[in-house]
Amino acid sequence: MAALVATLAVWADNNTTYQPTEANLKARQEFADSKLGIFIHWGIYSMFAQGEWYMTNANLDNKEYAKAASAFYPAQFDAKEWVSAIKEAGAKYICFTSRHHDGFSMWDTDESNYNIVDATPFGRDVIKELADECHKQGIKLHFYYSHIDWTRDDYPWGRTGRGTGKDPEKADWPHYYAFMNRQITELLTRYGDVGAIWFDGWWDHDQDSIPFDWQLDEQYALIHRLQPACLVGNNHHQVPMEGEDIQIFERDLPGENKAGLSGQSIGRLPLETCQTMNGMWGYKIIDQNYKSPETLIRYLVSTSGKGANLLLNIGPQPNGELPAAALDRLKALGEWTSQYGETIYGTTAGDIPAQDWGVTTRKGTRLFIHIFDLNATELFLPLSCKVKKAFVYDTREAIKMRRTKEGINLTFNAIPTGTDYIVELVTE
Repeated sequence: MAALVATLAVWADNNTTYQPTEANLKARQEFADSKLGIFIHWGIYSMFAQGEWYMTNANLDNKEYAKAASAFYPAQFDAKEWVSAIKEAGAKYICFTSRHHDGFSMWDTDESNYNIVDATPFGRDVIKELADECHKQGIKLHFYYSHIDWTRDDYPWGRTGRGTGKDPEKADWPHYYAFMNRQITELLTRYGDVGAIWFDGWWDHDQDSIPFDWQLDEQYALIHRLQPACLVGNNHHQVPMEGEDIQIFERDLPGENKAGLSGQSIGRLPLETCQTMNGMWGYKIIDQNYKSPETLIRYLVSTSGKGANLLLNIGPQPNGELPAAALDRLKALGEWTSQYGETIYGTTAGDIPAQDWGVTTRKGTRLFIHIFDLNATELFLPLSCKVKKAFVYDTREAIKMRRTKEGINLTFNAIPTGTDYIVELVTE
């Protein structure tokens, strides 16, 4: 409890002006304990089966692109099936794309007819159905919301969407900003408790000669006023800004930058890294290069070893179904979390940073050693804490342990094998 109070105090002091409420601090802790969430990128871009950036990548005229809405009829969409599969995977929350860069809203918004209820023959508010099912099954619902719009003229030209037919002379930031805030108000007042608002698109103006003012302070304050416990995150690839409650990393573990999108330093807020199951966020029919279940399980554990959550993406098909390959991986994750979830849920980063052989996680006096690759029967652990005993997590079989000044040396009866060979240490 003392450690939790200290952590909450750090989070509360992270910003100089913004002071999160007690409900917000508790929500941060719940978020940090969750470890696994599922990202869902779904919109009319799924109709083209070319990913969520197809409109700007192909320089499609926004009026021609919008015609896809009139044929969008995801007859197989079933919120109960989605949420059930995600819950069984061991995920604690869903982050759904309420509105992506193409400007199409996936709920019954009053602010534009360009939405799933008014512009499609489907005519159903999928966010309401998803929200109702999440509340019923005890899964938190987060909303992705794009600051970018490749369709609306009032959104000022950024470095994307320049070939989509927008008129840069009609840019009207105050008008667009007010539109966004009214939509955000809808999301936070019509669909029950919302776990987080996950913004994206700040980087669209990162090359402006005059720094662009997104007026984030006012927008963040609006969110916290409407739902004090709602967390604010922004995929801006920068260090956390005033008013944010979580820090996001894209396609990389915190502290790594292999994809070139996460070079920012690690702050003091709860951490989340988003990653794809295959190569794309939105549905792309030719992208069947899904990561193996073993790879995804190890990525989840590695993320936990950094003290972060993994937000793992799925791009649903245009008919409303989750791809079979994604469902297979959800099932594999569920089999693992049902047996080993205790070693990641509610843990913090372990005492030993990531090594070639694996990672560590800690929960109180319990230190979990997650071994991925070890070509030896011995493993030295540089630990300063006192270790009372060591055993195999699965079997509770004791492991030979020799103490040294620098740490402890474990000796196994055979070389550890498997996706994640877990050793539990009881420490003081």
